Amino acid sequence: MNDAGELAAALRQWRERLSPAEVGVPAGPRRRTPGLRREEVAQLAGVSVDYVVRLEQARGPHPSESVLGALARALRLAPAETTHLFTLAGVAVPGPDRVRDTVRPSVLRLLDRMHDLPAMLIGAGEDVLAWNALLAALWGDVSAVPRERRNLLWLQFAGHIRLATDEQGDASRLERSTVARARAALARYPHDHRLRGLVDELYRTHPRFAELWDARPVEHARVDRKRYDVPGIGPIVLDCDVLEVPQDDQRLIVYSAAPGTEDAEKLDLLRVVGLQSV
Repeated sequence: MNDAGELAAALRQWRERLSPAEVGVPAGPRRRTPGLRREEVAQLAGVSVDYVVRLEQARGPHPSESVLGALARALRLAPAETTHLFTLAGVAVPGPDRVRDTVRPSVLRLLDRMHDLPAMLIGAGEDVLAWNALLAALWGDVSAVPRERRNLLWLQFAGHIRLATDEQGDASRLERSTVARARAALARYPHDHRLRGLVDELYRTHPRFAELWDARPVEHARVDRKRYDVPGIGPIVLDCDVLEVPQDDQRLIVYSAAPGTEDAEKLDLLRVVGLQSV
């Protein structure tokens, strides 16, 4: 089934029921539309405003699975609504043999509540599915990265985002850990073409990734303390805790610092200084 008219109506209805506060968008004055503006949905989903306009006018291109997943996250769709979105677009809902990149609204609400701690949601294929403003202050502007490149594998070996090292400033342990998780994910989802394609691309183009992939690392223990070198603030070492979302094979990563420490003071400074540029 591919019903462009029903898809357009559903997208408009889902957009108009969301308030800016629900998705962390400043409301601003003189809003002439209920709910979110089209440009706000476009920004949240990582697509162009024209793309959203054409979809809502039933004259858009046929959306891909990844675009539908991004729209479902942006519009905070419940699982049944996400299934309906895919059905209207004529795209098969990812089954148990594919990495799930749709996100439960309850998990997004939890992320919204974490105003004081950098946090992000990572999918089984290492995609960065959602993040809060303080994580963007720590990393740099995540939204500026093309949606298909918001992936820890890509960012670790080919991206320009400010990623972490271990406490001593060594990135090799985190590189091995990222590759090990990707290998484990491909073992769980051998038919996920997007993850396989990303691995194949990195293997061809980045020798360090190919070296680690061929070494077949197995992750035994995560790096629990990570260091970031933030311009204007300096090195900051944060505790890294991982909260599993087992139903969707996703993980919520949260960074924090012990009260009274120098790193806690730097994190406070990041809230003030870093968020001004996000």
